[in-house]
Amino acid sequence: MKDIFKGLITDFQERTLSGIVPREYDIPSDSDKIISLIGVRRCGKTYILFDLISRLRETIQSENIIYINFEDDRLFPIQLKDLDALMDGYYEMYPDKRSETVYVFLDEVQNIPEWERYVRRIYDTLNARIFVTGSSSKLLSKEIATSLRGRTLTYEIFPYSFVDFLKAKKINVNINSSASVSHIRNALNEFLTDGSFPETLAKTADIKRRILRDYLDLIVYKDIVERYGVKNNSLLKHIIKYSFCNIATLASFTKLYNDFKSQGYKVSKDAVFDYYSYLEDAYAVFSVPIFRNNIREETRNPKKIYSVDNGFKGVFDAFVTDDFGKLYENAVFLHLRRRTPEVYYYGGKQEVDFYSRIDGRQILVNVSYKIDNQSTREREINGLSEAMEFFKMGEAYLITESHEEVISLENGKQIFVVPLWKWLLQKI
Repeated sequence: MKDIFKGLITDFQERTLSGIVPREYDIPSDSDKIISLIGVRRCGKTYILFDLISRLRETIQSENIIYINFEDDRLFPIQLKDLDALMDGYYEMYPDKRSETVYVFLDEVQNIPEWERYVRRIYDTLNARIFVTGSSSKLLSKEIATSLRGRTLTYEIFPYSFVDFLKAKKINVNINSSASVSHIRNALNEFLTDGSFPETLAKTADIKRRILRDYLDLIVYKDIVERYGVKNNSLLKHIIKYSFCNIATLASFTKLYNDFKSQGYKVSKDAVFDYYSYLEDAYAVFSVPIFRNNIREETRNPKKIYSVDNGFKGVFDAFVTDDFGKLYENAVFLHLRRRTPEVYYYGGKQEVDFYSRIDGRQILVNVSYKIDNQSTREREINGLSEAMEFFKMGEAYLITESHEEVISLENGKQIFVVPLWKWLLQKI
């Protein structure tokens, strides 16, 4: 194993890194904490590491950088005891580096059971800055919370944001230029219907769907079936299809259980909840609770389902463009969720799509594709007005396709009506 590690280390040090799109994440390269990047498979974690490595190569020797991808077949089947060969092999090649800071990048490290024991030991005993990535939220967060407590900074990574998406497509952003806005709005349609996984960007619509199906297979079989020993694959696939076809809708998992039973599935209520939680653990889907000051009340109400990428809806729904409202709402959710896990919906006389807290600020957002209809406009405004009163806020957002205005209410309150493309370019 030591010779394999030596070869992998050397090969990477000689490799020229290309195709890197700098992302919106502000990840430090000089922290004295272990940097952990977690998120759904294929969302770009590796290229974020490559971006960090490229910037490091500008100031330090390439020999001070170690990068290992634990999905490399040459390492299979690797176990915890084999990891000692990594740094032993490195210091055999570069004995003088023991007195220097070494940057260690461990990609998809969750493939090794109890990997965190090794990471903690080299962090405590060597002069090393350590970066790890993984594709399972529960795996990493649980182990980081116990074994790496106080030693780590964790960053959640998602597929491209709209800003990243435009950057990757080399679209200039100038909201004062009609030509630029035309390109931005055209790109938004692709972003909404096809999603924003980095690998899919330059592909045809058919190839994009095939790639996304492959991603789902990876998530299902690597992150769920193998890890949890799932036996009822047909139920799991049904839950996956249900989740992605019903994004931005309220889901009662008790009702879902009853539906499955009526269709002849032999299933327990616990299995439905467990299988859905596995999808959440793998960062494929998210459930948003109603906002309540009481957690018990929160759990009694149905949650809203959202997808980690808009493109997954199109894998199962051939008529995905028939409901742009749901695609808009999912995009708005992701824009908020990239910044904070504190995302809720508000249920008063009128439902408000999102209430969120970011860096101590409160944000209220409703999403309505069109507000040309007077009753629709009044419903959206009344809902936001009620929620602003409840949360004691002075402003809120209403996200639309193209309409833009500022609506002034009583007591100086304001609703900013903003087109989705423009709102997605804002740093909220």
